[in-house]
Amino acid sequence: MASPAKKRKLNSSNSKQAALPSKGLEYFFSKQKQKGESKSVSPAHEEDKGKPEQEPPPQQLTDEEFARKLQAEWDEEARNGIAHDKPQTETERGSPASADIKAEPAQQPLQQPPEPTAIPTRAASGKTGNTLSLSSAAATEDLASSSIPLDESPLTFDTSKYLPQLQGSWSAEGGDASYALLTRCFVLVNGTTSRIKIVDTLVNSVRLLIEGDPSSLLPAVWLATNAISPPYISMELGLGGSAISKALKQVCGLDNRSLKAIYDKLGDPGDVAFEAKKKQSFTLRKPRPLTIKGMYQSLVKIAKNQGPGSGEVKQGLVDRLLQDARGGEESRYIVRTLCQHLRIGAVKTTMLIALSRAFLLSRPAGADFPTRDPKELAKLKKEELAEIWARGEEIVKASFARRPNYNDMVPVLLEIGITEELLVRCGLSLHIPLRPMLGSITRDLSEMLTKLQGRDFACEYKYDGQRAQVHCDAGGKVSIFSRHLELMTDKYPDLVALVPKIRGEGVESFIMEGEVVAVDRQTGELRNFQTLTNRARKDVEIGSITIDVCLFAFDLMYLNGEPLLDRAFRERRELLRSLFVEIPHHFTWVKSIDATSQDSEAVLEFFKSATDAKCEGIMVKILDNLPDLEYADGGGGGADAEVSLPDNPASPSKKPTNSKPKGRKGKSASEGPASEKKSKSRRKPLLATYEPDKRLDSWLKVKKDYHSSFDTLDLIPVAGWHGQGRKSKWWSPILLAVRNEETGSLEAVCKCMSGFTDAFYKANREFYDDDGEQGKNTHARKPGFVEYAGHPDVWFEPQEVWEVGFADITLSPTYTAAIGLASEERGLSLRFPRFLRKREDKGIDEASTSEFLAGLWRKQEAKTPTANKNDVAEEAFKEED
Repeated sequence: MASPAKKRKLNSSNSKQAALPSKGLEYFFSKQKQKGESKSVSPAHEEDKGKPEQEPPPQQLTDEEFARKLQAEWDEEARNGIAHDKPQTETERGSPASADIKAEPAQQPLQQPPEPTAIPTRAASGKTGNTLSLSSAAATEDLASSSIPLDESPLTFDTSKYLPQLQGSWSAEGGDASYALLTRCFVLVNGTTSRIKIVDTLVNSVRLLIEGDPSSLLPAVWLATNAISPPYISMELGLGGSAISKALKQVCGLDNRSLKAIYDKLGDPGDVAFEAKKKQSFTLRKPRPLTIKGMYQSLVKIAKNQGPGSGEVKQGLVDRLLQDARGGEESRYIVRTLCQHLRIGAVKTTMLIALSRAFLLSRPAGADFPTRDPKELAKLKKEELAEIWARGEEIVKASFARRPNYNDMVPVLLEIGITEELLVRCGLSLHIPLRPMLGSITRDLSEMLTKLQGRDFACEYKYDGQRAQVHCDAGGKVSIFSRHLELMTDKYPDLVALVPKIRGEGVESFIMEGEVVAVDRQTGELRNFQTLTNRARKDVEIGSITIDVCLFAFDLMYLNGEPLLDRAFRERRELLRSLFVEIPHHFTWVKSIDATSQDSEAVLEFFKSATDAKCEGIMVKILDNLPDLEYADGGGGGADAEVSLPDNPASPSKKPTNSKPKGRKGKSASEGPASEKKSKSRRKPLLATYEPDKRLDSWLKVKKDYHSSFDTLDLIPVAGWHGQGRKSKWWSPILLAVRNEETGSLEAVCKCMSGFTDAFYKANREFYDDDGEQGKNTHARKPGFVEYAGHPDVWFEPQEVWEVGFADITLSPTYTAAIGLASEERGLSLRFPRFLRKREDKGIDEASTSEFLAGLWRKQEAKTPTANKNDVAEEAFKEED
């Protein structure tokens, strides 16, 4: 039996029939109503007169019988040449949504529909019954979550006030927490730039799940952090924009032109989904509420589906998610999640803070770990409360840095809460990468020597390669991870084969860190990072390797089942060098020297030898723990400081003394002398321990790029203008942006039109080309995550990182970069920006941040008022720079 839709397509070619008026659902419903009101013939009389069109009152028919009868009428009228609109029916909930939704054949049993929630119904009787009905799309939005003030202070937020209503709503749909609660959290977080409000909203959301549905907490954390697995477990959604567009068209009844018009107007896929859902006036059933678990499980299914036919399965899952979305906001955040750009600012650090505070205030039913009374905490002074929060945050952050997997952490938190035991239960483990320790940036050797007054330190070559974390267990299994915790064991089978040969006597298991560098195997000459990038990344066979590598080891964090993180660097280095076997041009240790701040000439010679050997510069590491030694921190603050230089940009604790704008985190951008003195007395001493996921001054890096007359930034090209004159065929200038780690947005910092060659212009125009109907790597409208008020000719798809030099940093009323960190009203911009090179070794998540930009600005501002106080040596050093 052909469907009415197919008959309509055939009849459209007949001019006579095509001229007949089109009739939709209302036609059939009104026809049934007219029959019910005008005819009162009994079933027996109807049978005698042979009039099948007269039907018994609808309340005497089952839904299945009524649907079959309605389908028969449609078929009959289609045969008579009357074209009618076919209502879209939903597929059975247990299977993925069909790409083409069709009416079910008459011979198939229909599923019992859910209780109708909207009028008009298909029944004519005044009595109610389980009849199929239209449901208003707008009326399907969740009401239990929409009014909860999640952004209220956690110290006044009463979970018991809202849980009964929420749990009552959840129990009607199986008992699991609804995705609507998480959507409410996202809406509030996205609607504020206040870090306090963002954290408070996440804390209250987590508390409701801890007390109301603990089993939904883990998937909620994954969804809020825009991920479904840790980096070392590869689970990519593998969805293109076409799958989401197709789902929106099918679910919301849009055509290509309508969808493109919405996208051109809004730019952000999530905003497009919101608008498209608003245009979906009615559905044929009330969507079953999407749960947090259901959303997460669907994403996992999408990621795990691979191979032939997986595209159709993924498309069906995407369709189902958008069909089950209740209202525009759920649609918005479902699509943003599918695009893996949630844009709510709930980055890793924010979520860890929220978890630590939530578990200090709430616990699940049946747990007995201690919590704090919010009313008692509210009575404390601000400093006392901050200290309590900080203790919990430190435990959670340290645990996650050692084992960065919410699948391991959240269940333990639900069991024991915030205790020191968490550090043991979520400690170092083989084949699970720990987050690497990071080094602070120093502008030059002089600043480095000033920071480390009175300390013994090691200077090491900073090789131009790829940082690697090598794990090996007693059974000989080897895992290799990148600095971003991605598994790259398959990329280096030659290193895997090398590990058994470098283990010395008594070494069973270890976690080692080093730099993988491309080398000439015959001479040992180092090659640059670009050479290493030409090496294949997957399914590498040893026999097919054409680019040889050497592992230069520099740290040992775990040995024979014992963590070494709390040991001094001198001891860790001694174990590394004494227990492992060097194999020239295959495995060795980083070249290094030990020195003090008095050995400036030796350090300078070592730095020069590093740059001559094609290294990036040097790393400087404190050798011993000296907790009683005061940390001078540069800036001329130490008693013995010979050179007074501005603070490290990565450490914004020292502020200039000429202004007091407030930053986003509520910290003053400047402090007076008294405040500086107080801050110094509270500064923690520099220790030689290994601190995962921390950027400390106990590790300093001095790169040849910094040893110049200007700093550089790694910026993201986000837009361009048509050039003029000779450059009319190309993009010039180009808008560049820094990334805001807190909000996930890109903040415009400057326009750049210097440093480009004609060859670059041509290649860049080919890469960002909007001449065709579909722009290549471009957008007609500004993406929602880019912050800039101007109107470029084209918006780029952010995917590159460019290194840019500049003269200095200025306050700007035009650009949004670091606004609130340097000034409440103005952002920061660059004077005389100049393109240096593309950073092919970096992704956009490694571009310079607004915090780093603000740190450079503070250094610059601190340098100006103290210039006259510095001695001649410093002035000579500046000129030499």
